[in-house]
Amino acid sequence: MPNRLAQETSPYLQQHAENPVEWYPWGDEALALARETGRPILLSIGYSACHWCHVMAHECFEDEGTAALMNRGFVNIKVDREERPDLDQIYQSAHQLITRRAGGWPLTMFLTPEAQPFFGGTYFPKRSRYRLPGFDDLLKRVAQAWQTQREQLEAQGQELVRYLSDTLPTPEEDAAPLRDRLERAAAEGPAALREAMMAGFDAAHGGFGDAPKFPQSSSLSALLRQAWRSNDRQARDAVLFTLRRMAEGGLFDHLGGGFFRYSTDVQWQIPHFEKMLYDNGPLLRLYAQGWQLTGSALFRQVCEETAAWLMREMQGPDGGYFSSMDADSEGEEGRYYLWRPEQVKPLLAPAEYAAFAARYGLDTLPNFEQHAWHLRLALPLEEVVERAGASLEQVEADVAGARRRLLSERERRPRPGRDDKVLTSWNALTIDAMAFAGRVFGRPDWIASARRALEFVRRALWQDGRLLATSKDGRSHLNAYLDDHTFLLAAVLELMQSDGPVRHDDLQFALAVADAMLARFEDTRDGGFYFTSHDHERLLVRPKTGHDGALPSGNGMAARQLQRLGHLLGEPRYLAAAGRTMTWFATEMIQLPHGFATLAEALDEHAHPPSVVVLSGPAASLADWTRALDARYRPDLIVVQLPEDTQGLPSSLHKPVGARPHAWLCRGTQCLPAVDQPDALCQLLDGVGP
Repeated sequence: MPNRLAQETSPYLQQHAENPVEWYPWGDEALALARETGRPILLSIGYSACHWCHVMAHECFEDEGTAALMNRGFVNIKVDREERPDLDQIYQSAHQLITRRAGGWPLTMFLTPEAQPFFGGTYFPKRSRYRLPGFDDLLKRVAQAWQTQREQLEAQGQELVRYLSDTLPTPEEDAAPLRDRLERAAAEGPAALREAMMAGFDAAHGGFGDAPKFPQSSSLSALLRQAWRSNDRQARDAVLFTLRRMAEGGLFDHLGGGFFRYSTDVQWQIPHFEKMLYDNGPLLRLYAQGWQLTGSALFRQVCEETAAWLMREMQGPDGGYFSSMDADSEGEEGRYYLWRPEQVKPLLAPAEYAAFAARYGLDTLPNFEQHAWHLRLALPLEEVVERAGASLEQVEADVAGARRRLLSERERRPRPGRDDKVLTSWNALTIDAMAFAGRVFGRPDWIASARRALEFVRRALWQDGRLLATSKDGRSHLNAYLDDHTFLLAAVLELMQSDGPVRHDDLQFALAVADAMLARFEDTRDGGFYFTSHDHERLLVRPKTGHDGALPSGNGMAARQLQRLGHLLGEPRYLAAAGRTMTWFATEMIQLPHGFATLAEALDEHAHPPSVVVLSGPAASLADWTRALDARYRPDLIVVQLPEDTQGLPSSLHKPVGARPHAWLCRGTQCLPAVDQPDALCQLLDGVGP
């Protein structure tokens, strides 16, 4: 019989609905049962695309003997970390305190009936191996310890909760005056981030640090902005080199588009094969910015193929973007993406095979286990042309034809699983990127895709003035988190710039999201925003963090987007809330700059207010203006077109709309006289500089 997970919206939880384990979702029923019975809680946190989650599920949770041990000794709770990042944050931090090691997924934690953690780990095999204890033996030992040492374990859990509370930032009574602290962070923070990142730059292969290598979109974006701000060619080239090496290596899917989660090696050759929406949105934006700086054909191709993948495989018929693609298919990680020469040769003409094999490394030694190849750009096209003794046009045609045929053949294989729930935060990141890249490359179909996703969010996830976190099969639920609000505000502001004249309903929605964030998340006493809303269920601790993780920091994004909204509308309360947020994290950012990339961008715009360009005139006559602006890398720029009907717009956007186009450039409290030619506007922008 299916267990209680069968009725959940999470595909990850549904994957465990047939386990012999008596799983509960997190909620009152499970927590009350633990308190009533006095049994400890076994909390298992994972997600649908997680390879080792599947391994542990197959080895342990599908096993009748292991399930019997779990059911007899514990109240077993399954959590999808993508739906409940609040719980994941808390118990990942607890794991790190207990083990003195970074966590990961699957996360396996043992809790008291009051949900206080006292022991934990990540993946455990059924029987001891990989220098890990067997899960069956571990269950027996923990159950025995609970029976004989319950008081000590409860005291350990209580002490751990106190440590978790102590890790949250606290006001500094003896710190410098608040204004001085903010100004120091704005002056020093972005440069400190630059120094910290460049100290770990891998000049041979791109990226920062050793394997495993993650894309680090937030850090790359902040470093690129700092390089532009200070005319730092070394930092600029480090970012662009990293983007090029990621795109050339196996981190990118060279047949179907889109990026995998991370590289297992320093050379970006072999990835962990899951594809996450939250990676591909920010990377699409970043590569579009890279193209603005370089005009690189490779960067354009990456953008085109990533956007195509997002629309083809990740956007549902209702408009929302799905969450992830699994790493595994047919029980093996990466199987869907791997090739052998004997699979490829029958599909191609000899000249096509020779060109494709040289370009993508099939004529070298296998780079994956079991004598398989994962595609990467092994040779520059010019060398392939030289080997082939053919024209560049012919080789390009042969390679392109081979790629199309292999993609068609690959699509006949059993596909990796797709997590088709729609998460507000990850959709917002992708809406932002699709809208931005759409205007950079002049692709109205990408902007239309972003618009469809935003309409889905407004229809399904914005209900009675409140935002919800997740939706699947017509059911939307769970209180939205800070990230949902801040990323969505960024997405709406970007779409306002990309989708023609400003829509009144977009502007009103941006205001509604910003006001909901202030009302439901802000710490009005000390500054900054809590991760969970004021009316969220009470958990062990209430995080308020400013550092980036796999996602941009919610507080960093709040500071940046509230500043942008404040400058666009001339609204001081948004600017004040942004200032309080940056002040709260200022000291921490100076001490650990590498972890605060998103906040560094906000601080940069505090020190150097964004340049706001307001365009007026018939939409068709503004095409030359927008093309000229969109081709430039100006991360400080906000560009809006006025509609013919300006009634209801804030006073900052009250400009005359006539038959001829005009543009106004404002920065902070200073606005320059209107100009009536695109070249004159570009000269003004050059004049105000970075």
